[in-house]
Amino acid sequence: MNYWFVGVATLGLLATSATTQAQSRKKSGGGAGYTTGIGLRGGGWSSGLTVKHFLSGKNNVAVEGLLTREYAARGGRVTLLLEKHLPISDLKGLQFYYGAGAHLGSYQGRYYYEDVRFRRGKNKNYYVQYYNDDTSYLVGGADLILGLEYKMEDLPFVLGVDYKPFFEVFRGYTGLYSDAAVSLRFVF
Repeated sequence: MNYWFVGVATLGLLATSATTQAQSRKKSGGGAGYTTGIGLRGGGWSSGLTVKHFLSGKNNVAVEGLLTREYAARGGRVTLLLEKHLPISDLKGLQFYYGAGAHLGSYQGRYYYEDVRFRRGKNKNYYVQYYNDDTSYLVGGADLILGLEYKMEDLPFVLGVDYKPFFEVFRGYTGLYSDAAVSLRFVF
């Protein structure tokens, strides 16, 4: 199964839905100054496409979808986050946000390794065994996000910076990872 196709199709549907809804509501982003943003996210662990859409109402809640490519693991992920935005009153256009979500992805097995230290104790027979296969494996996990974003006053762009720790399960192994990134979105 081609996981990239599923991810692109999911984000495509989200973007199409967001565009249609944005045209029917001019200012539903609460204090954000925009309804929908589509752009790029570049980080230390992964980079890719980002789509953010504010839900209707004045509650400043947004849904963000990410389609990212992993540098180290030779794979990709589709992430869906629910975020709460809080305007910072000292500077117009600046917002703090936090949220949580989940992701699904696919990685090649040879780029992950087995660390036997945890099975035999910390002082016994520590070794690392690399897998030699090209099989793609499904991975899933949970995400948190904290960030700041600035809506440029006279331009249709939002510049954001975020920290996104995530927990992941891969073939029975678990890991906690940190990802920080910068995003630039075209907003409408």
